[in-house]
Amino acid sequence: MLFNSFDFTIFLLIVFTLYWFVAQKSFMFQNILLLVSSYTFYACWDWRFLFLLIFSTLLDFYSGIKIAQTKNHILKRNWLYLSIIINLGFLGIFKYYNFFATSFEAVLSNFGLEVNVWTLTVILPVGISFYTFHGLSYVIDVYNDRIKPEINFINYSVFVSFFPLLVAGPIERATHLLPQIQNNRSFDKVKAVDGLRQILWGLFKKVVIADNCAKIANYIFENNMDLTGSTLFIGAIFFAFQIYGDFSGYSDIALGTARLFGIELLRNFAYPYFSRDIAEFWRRWHISLSSWFKDYLYIPLGGNKGSGWVRTRNVFIIFIVSGFWHGANWTFIIWGFLNALYIMPSIIFRSNRINIEVVAKDKILPTMVEFTSICCTFCLTVFAWIFFRAENVTHALEIFSKIFSKSFFTFPFFNDETISKFAILSALFILFFVVIEWIGRREQYAIASFLMKKHQLYRLSFYYFLLIIIFIFAGTNQQFIYFQF
Repeated sequence: MLFNSFDFTIFLLIVFTLYWFVAQKSFMFQNILLLVSSYTFYACWDWRFLFLLIFSTLLDFYSGIKIAQTKNHILKRNWLYLSIIINLGFLGIFKYYNFFATSFEAVLSNFGLEVNVWTLTVILPVGISFYTFHGLSYVIDVYNDRIKPEINFINYSVFVSFFPLLVAGPIERATHLLPQIQNNRSFDKVKAVDGLRQILWGLFKKVVIADNCAKIANYIFENNMDLTGSTLFIGAIFFAFQIYGDFSGYSDIALGTARLFGIELLRNFAYPYFSRDIAEFWRRWHISLSSWFKDYLYIPLGGNKGSGWVRTRNVFIIFIVSGFWHGANWTFIIWGFLNALYIMPSIIFRSNRINIEVVAKDKILPTMVEFTSICCTFCLTVFAWIFFRAENVTHALEIFSKIFSKSFFTFPFFNDETISKFAILSALFILFFVVIEWIGRREQYAIASFLMKKHQLYRLSFYYFLLIIIFIFAGTNQQFIYFQF
């Protein structure tokens, strides 16, 4: 059930109506409704994996209680390890077993040893990386006394499986979401309208920007041997906007949907392509995952304290693990490694906190230095995205060999007149998108206060304009990229 589908629209209307008109007298009834709705939502993907979600929920719920009740430190730690090992065990089996098995086979073959390893043929349970991290953060926080264990199974289950964030985040923290689930919620018209506005912008990002860019990026990456370096670089740029529009669009829809139910989720994107350095980019891209790795991996390893070697080690660990989290492919690991290389100078010279404020905060346009920094950071990010998008390392290296050749200095040519025209139209959409994002870069999302100081007629005209663009120019219905992670 995709967010940009008619089925989800009907589902959302039904749940919203029951939530505010039938179950509004008790937040517990509302929570039961949210839980049933969330399990229904998840079962629409594959009902068999619903049992895995329920088992993971039960494991962490019970582990949290036992950790809090146990006085013996060793037993407390054992309950924590049990939860971590089982959760990561399931994640490893479904997501990484085949990768390790085939990699092991390849290593042995290099030494002349031919073996046939057994691989799994099951599909990856949608959202497993996200709800696994929800549970892990909860038990770790209980173990470290950051939060008291939840003793109501319904409340905890909603925290893990709340349908707007279930399959692709944001990765929530119990300290942020559980208190909202545990307390009464009343309908707030202003908050609901704001949620609808964010959903609208998220849909525009997904179906107009991401899905149209996907058509061009897919064509270019699939025909890389027949295209010039300049065209391949253009394709990488289209993919950069595809993945941003796709994932940040999903996050906008998720946050807006949650707001309809009186719940605030963690912000996941903050205009990352306006970043002036890689450190700033990673504070603005997939914020919930970046902060999760920072709090539960980077800081426990020592963070930026200690010697230069320790800081370097910690940075490479967190980025390589982040790359591996995205998928069982060497391309993702190299993508993480590249980002670690990018960020290392700022870590070594402790300049990673220079660009904290919004770029050109009190100005209309950036300075030339800021603009140059933004362009350089964006280009570095685009080069890294090539590994993220490529089918394998060989595919990525073939693309790079073309980009870093004389053909990079030729005029881009698509070998397909239809794709060429489509690319021009999509480029115009990207330009419009970037302008609106720049205007709204100080807000939680781009159109949060767009035209708010103007007459209501202007705002409504803009919203209807977006709706018309969505209905007329929506690209081929593509599944959200991060569903595979």
